[in-house]
Amino acid sequence: MNNDDVSVLKSFRDPLIGLPVSHLWRGAGSAIFLEFGRLTARTRRDGTPGNPAGEFGLMIEWSWRIEDSTSILCGSWSDEALWQPNFDLVRNKLLIELSIVGRLPEIVVALSDDLYVSSFMTADGGPVWALKDRREATMRTLCVKQGRLELSIYPPTNKSAASGP
Repeated sequence: MNNDDVSVLKSFRDPLIGLPVSHLWRGAGSAIFLEFGRLTARTRRDGTPGNPAGEFGLMIEWSWRIEDSTSILCGSWSDEALWQPNFDLVRNKLLIELSIVGRLPEIVVALSDDLYVSSFMTADGGPVWALKDRREATMRTLCVKQGRLELSIYPPTNKSAASGP
């Protein structure tokens, strides 16, 4: 990572330290969403309640795993019966470190009680994850494009409208 990448990562990492995983939910397929900090209610376009959004959110589209200090507890290719019990382990844990590893940037979230959530792409292309900072009216998103970290800034939107479940 170059100095700009380190600076951008630090601008996400530092305010995340100490925040809880307030909500964790499964999206389409094996995609998972971790919501950190204070939650805001969301409503789907059809008017039904959606999943709440945290101050920060991490989406890992597929190829992820949950680890403890000695083993992989489950991952996107594990038996789905293992997912919910391990999602329950992760919920309410505090984020103690956020790092990027590998030549192609994968994200690693270190949590209290020696738990970790990692992106771990195994398909062609590149890692598919996005970290969102929703604390301000203008949302910032950090993701991977063409093997490099990319920061995107989005103008304010109606936060009550959400397409996620």
